[in-house]
Amino acid sequence: MASQIISESDQELLLHKLDIFKIRGKDKRGHKILRIIGKFFPARFLSVDVLKKYLVEHIFPRLGKKSFSVLYVHTGVQRSENFPGISALRSIYEAIPVDVKDNLHAVYFVHPGLQARLFLATFGRFLFSGGLYGKLRYVSRVDYLWEHVKRKEIEIPEFVYDHDEDLEYRPMMDYGLESDHPRIHAAPALDSSPFPSVSIYSMRCIS
Repeated sequence: MASQIISESDQELLLHKLDIFKIRGKDKRGHKILRIIGKFFPARFLSVDVLKKYLVEHIFPRLGKKSFSVLYVHTGVQRSENFPGISALRSIYEAIPVDVKDNLHAVYFVHPGLQARLFLATFGRFLFSGGLYGKLRYVSRVDYLWEHVKRKEIEIPEFVYDHDEDLEYRPMMDYGLESDHPRIHAAPALDSSPFPSVSIYSMRCIS
């Protein structure tokens, strides 16, 4: 996962400083929320082992023994900058204690995008054991999130709302057919997504 090695202590400090993982608020069923901001994830500087240690020491104990939900914000995630990679994701998921997995009620996946949906629909069941795929709840707009989560208890970064506004004016961005750059309107390169690319030809064949 890491391409630029920094010390373990600096990696832990970076995780604290960036506030990637934050336990705060509840969903409408009363479950505690673990919010994860994908864009903040320093994949180039972080090792899988340090991340596992951080979760075990600072996050899992605070979740307690009750059911909880994850709010994952995918807005702005790019493979080269802040995506840890599929093998790293699986390694991290497999390291989660069984009781924590069992207590996971739902994963609210904000701004998934076409390629994330296709990849998870194709490989999610094989990569993630324990029924995680069945707990995914795709949320294409922030407004839809409030149907599941208590609005006043969750802090959402401003860039997420900005992306929401772009989607309202250019809805084809939801399907990967328009750039998410505010000043570029040509179709983006398929490999700009952190997930393995799916060709337009194969999509046509499926349809």
